[in-house]
Amino acid sequence: MAKLSLLSLLAIVLLSCNSLKKVEQDEYLVLKNTIYADSIKINNEELESLIYQKPNSTVLGYPLRLNLYNLAKENPDSSFNAWLYKKKNRERKLDKILSAKQVERLGESFLVKGLSNWLKDIGEAPTVLDTTRTRLSLARLSAYYQGKGYFTNNTSYEIDTLKHNRKAKVNYHIELGNPYMIDSLANDISSTAIDSLYFLNSTTSLVKEGQQFDLSNFNKERERLTSIFRNSGIRNFQESSITFDILRDTVRSTDDQKMNITLNIGNLKTRGENEVTTSAYKVEKINKINVYTDYLSTSIIDTIRTVNYGDYTIHYSPNFDIKPKTLANTIFFKKDSTYRDVDKIRTSRQLNALNIFKYPNIIFEADSIGNKVNTNIYLAPKSKYSLGTNFEVSRSNLRRLGVGLGTTLLIRNIFKGAENLSISADGAYGLLSNSTFEANYFSEIGGDITLDFPRIWFPFVNTSKIIPNYSLPKTRIAIGTSFQNNIGLDKQTFKTVLGYNWVPSDFVNHNVELLNIQFVRNVNSNRFFNVYRNTFERLDDIADSYHIDPLLSAFFENESDPTDPKLIIPAGTTGFINAIQNRTISSTTSDFNDVTRLEERRKRLTENNLIFATNYTFNKTNRNGIIDNNFYKFRWKLESAGNLLSAFSSFVPFNKNDKEQLLVFGVPFSQYIKNEFEYVKYWDLSRSNVLAARAFFGMAIPYGNSDNIPFVRSYFAGGSNDNRAWFPYSLGPGSVSAVNDFNEANLKFSLNLEYRFPIVGDINGAIFADAGNIWNVFDNVEDPNATFDTLASLKDIALGTGLGIRYDFTYFLFRLDLGFKTYNPAEIQSERWFKDYNFANSVLQIGINYPF
Repeated sequence: MAKLSLLSLLAIVLLSCNSLKKVEQDEYLVLKNTIYADSIKINNEELESLIYQKPNSTVLGYPLRLNLYNLAKENPDSSFNAWLYKKKNRERKLDKILSAKQVERLGESFLVKGLSNWLKDIGEAPTVLDTTRTRLSLARLSAYYQGKGYFTNNTSYEIDTLKHNRKAKVNYHIELGNPYMIDSLANDISSTAIDSLYFLNSTTSLVKEGQQFDLSNFNKERERLTSIFRNSGIRNFQESSITFDILRDTVRSTDDQKMNITLNIGNLKTRGENEVTTSAYKVEKINKINVYTDYLSTSIIDTIRTVNYGDYTIHYSPNFDIKPKTLANTIFFKKDSTYRDVDKIRTSRQLNALNIFKYPNIIFEADSIGNKVNTNIYLAPKSKYSLGTNFEVSRSNLRRLGVGLGTTLLIRNIFKGAENLSISADGAYGLLSNSTFEANYFSEIGGDITLDFPRIWFPFVNTSKIIPNYSLPKTRIAIGTSFQNNIGLDKQTFKTVLGYNWVPSDFVNHNVELLNIQFVRNVNSNRFFNVYRNTFERLDDIADSYHIDPLLSAFFENESDPTDPKLIIPAGTTGFINAIQNRTISSTTSDFNDVTRLEERRKRLTENNLIFATNYTFNKTNRNGIIDNNFYKFRWKLESAGNLLSAFSSFVPFNKNDKEQLLVFGVPFSQYIKNEFEYVKYWDLSRSNVLAARAFFGMAIPYGNSDNIPFVRSYFAGGSNDNRAWFPYSLGPGSVSAVNDFNEANLKFSLNLEYRFPIVGDINGAIFADAGNIWNVFDNVEDPNATFDTLASLKDIALGTGLGIRYDFTYFLFRLDLGFKTYNPAEIQSERWFKDYNFANSVLQIGINYPF
């Protein structure tokens, strides 16, 4: 009934919408703009943006915002009055119930007036054809092509209304003609210093003889020269000093159109109170370098001490202290060196990265002697202590509802070398999704201590020669722990990290974790079958065939249904497994193998883990700012675990378990190598429409001391950021039908494609397709349905498709995605396509921000 009501409402809205509702009989709704250059259709977003009148936006071809606007009443006051006086007694009846003022307010209410205004705000007025604006668009198009060298272009337009009732398609035509070419280049440079620098760098000019005229090349050349001059000692060079004289040759025939270009670089212009003076540009060198560590709290005269350190004079205040070497490592100006803009940028960037100063202020003062400049760096420290808190609400398969609270204390410059110490604590409390455990609540607490310092710390090695200071080098030492109660097996985790990070540019990032040590202890491993219910049900189904055996009767619940007896947890499950594996009772080969596999999984997921790893991550992108929607991102990560401990075993006598695995503190350490690749690409399709794609491949191979990958380092499939047609851990491995509660493996491949489009206001939509799966490879899993053996295993790649809606809160994005199982490898071969492609089997995913 609800579905029928929804469909009926949708049908009424759609049928009642007429895109021409507010277009007069003698007007035309602009349906489409097409640009032709020399009769060739042009698809260029930059050109299309020059057209004044753009067609109304659509959502998957439907003009949603236009029709919302059309739903608004043009004059809600008159509509209300017409309703009020339509029946003779209506006003009199209202007067008996409401006062005159209340009747007036009713007319101004949201339902009468506010609703129409709201629909107009979120909607979009019809784009009615205006030929005056069409001609203005032609002028813009003509100017654009003149900037490309087509100075003699001719423009016209035609309006196609024959096949569209009160709808128009506008075709813009540009006859380009022959482009003008650069015939000769000359220059007129006033300053000797500029003249020398120009000729040293003239071979890389972006404006060359024989080149077609392009205005953008002239703008880029101005930017190139300005950068060269400002990084070669001309500190105060003004870009406005660069101009071009362009002389078109009008004598020659139109088939041989040439241009003569003269580059002009004038002198420095200084504006005084009454006049503007000019002076020749000069190459300046750095003279004195003064650093004021706390210029806001005290005057320069009141500084308690001044320290000369190398090329720098550091003025300290009573309230703040920092090691001179730390400051020197962040400043890229050197005494007697030529001024460079890049040194100023790097100095500001490095000082900001310390996270102990507010935005630095760098001021230059010309020295009266020669071409010298004094550099004054004014710093204002941030508060030494800062306290932050965070609050979150969570939900998962195990947690019905969870509330988390965390706090972080940041202590800046703790050892006077810009070291920042962070102490954080967090906790969570909530209700469990089921009553599997004695209590119906859970709790989790954790804490971390992190020390960051602005250099690469590596014993006996001077890393500054390999990793320069301008790349923002940072070392991080972190220690953390967490404790769970009534969550799964109640894990206790201890983690220690020694890592390095450096950023050579805005587009490249390197991260190395020299040591990443993680110890995971399962406190209540005897609750395994309470938590992993699918595994228990499989074991219990096998045990049903053996419950009549008197040797096994003690393993079943006395109160249970005699036709469906249940194993007692944990005594019954342990006893039954031992009876099968020790051959205490006779069993079929199939049951023996199944029980053995279940017991191997239980041991793997309940054993404690010690991971002693080293990893390297490389990130690269070409994104220019957060509004850039035409970019790529690439990430590569390589991780190796257990090799150092394995090397120690050659001269340190480690104990071994019954599997001949080496033990450290009674725990077998993990040994594996793991490799990951991820590539993300965005395409800007204009008007806030974006196509985004992601490819991911990851594989972890156990060897030496391990025959499997620890659960915390394994891959899973499904979820709001992966294949959205499946819940987390419910897809794979391979064609296995999600037989476990948490399905994971050590090989993963995924492809994602998403088309994002605006709907109305801050609401956006998306259509997506997610493909991928996980498999076991080179480990102890032998199930052929779960392992990746040959390329034929690619037939088990799952496909999910769906649609989503997102609300942009500016600082974050709230996302709802509805996924449908399009190709399910867990089904038999003939039923894999579209078997569960319906709302009943769809999956609603909730996410924050975009999935990739």
